[in-house]
Amino acid sequence: MLAAYASDPANTRGRRYPEAIAPTRTEYQRDRDRIVHSTAFRRLVYKTQVFLNHEGDLFRTRLTHSLEVAQLGRSIARSLGLNEDLVEAIALAHDLGHTPFGHVGQDALNECMAGNGGFEHNLQSLRVVDRLEERYPAFDGLNLTFETREGILKHCSRAHAEQIEAVEPGGVGARFLNRTQPSLEAQLCNLADEIAYNAHDIDDGVRSGLITLEQLESVSLFEGYRLQALREHPRLAEADAGRRLLYETIRRMLSAQVYDVIETTQKELERLRPQSVAEVRHLPALMSFSAEMRERSMTLKKFLFQNLYRHPNVMQTTGLARQVIQELFDCYRQLPGEMQSGHAARARAAQGVEDSEGVVLRVVADYIAGMTDRFAGREHERLTGKRLWG
Repeated sequence: MLAAYASDPANTRGRRYPEAIAPTRTEYQRDRDRIVHSTAFRRLVYKTQVFLNHEGDLFRTRLTHSLEVAQLGRSIARSLGLNEDLVEAIALAHDLGHTPFGHVGQDALNECMAGNGGFEHNLQSLRVVDRLEERYPAFDGLNLTFETREGILKHCSRAHAEQIEAVEPGGVGARFLNRTQPSLEAQLCNLADEIAYNAHDIDDGVRSGLITLEQLESVSLFEGYRLQALREHPRLAEADAGRRLLYETIRRMLSAQVYDVIETTQKELERLRPQSVAEVRHLPALMSFSAEMRERSMTLKKFLFQNLYRHPNVMQTTGLARQVIQELFDCYRQLPGEMQSGHAARARAAQGVEDSEGVVLRVVADYIAGMTDRFAGREHERLTGKRLWG
């Protein structure tokens, strides 16, 4: 049962290329299925979240992160009467445009593309589902619904929004120009993303040995639930129960954030009483943490940034990752024929067209962005003769 403010697949703004309605699935279920079967989705299993793919079998990848976001998103959506299938589709697709090697890969590729439109992973995720996936005879991309595409484009600069608007008037770039909101399902995915990575980065950080439970005592969002777990289960204080204590603390922390989002958003919905998706778009963002939970979440983010993301061990590997991206880009820019056949053909086709160099560089960026960590490492070794990892 959908609430009045939820996205109804029967009222979708549709697909860029009209298609017959599926007999057994809603439009958003169809989007989700197309995403799950895409090549870009499968690649996420070998793309870095925080720790590089070769550093351990149990660390999160972009794929497991996306699955966790989808699970959290569906749980919240069910409580608020939102469309779970749309939330799941957005969650599973939101990181399709991420480069190998996590955020450092994006930063390096953005530097390589400076002066040629730059590189931003949200925009690249939209590019993947709109153009780069090659599965259907009648169109490029996955031909997803407007609502799913809108949710995938989480952030967008004004310049990029204007470029999208020029090609697709009133489309997914319009809200960044007219300052309206996306659907509640899209707003929810943004929060579910944050909840998921705050929790699993603690887990992966402790598992790696780069952060400790003792360090986390300074983080109120974590420490409060650790103490609560110890009071209710004193056995967790024993030396051999550290892993159980960590899991129980993270479980409670996750639940608290989920319940906080549900309660805070319900209050806003009751106060403003939107009766349609159109009304939601013209209101302030309705999906949010409470002020207290937002502050505690920000404290945790700062802790993770200082103690995990900027840890010397992480910085060393990300420095090597930056080198791989930059040197791959230089190699393919000079020798585009070294890319696999489809991308090499796109680069050849650009010869003689207006801004041919810019077109070729975008093909190179597309190719590198689509790589997994291990494929990028192998290609770098093949082209440069350097082996940076075992």
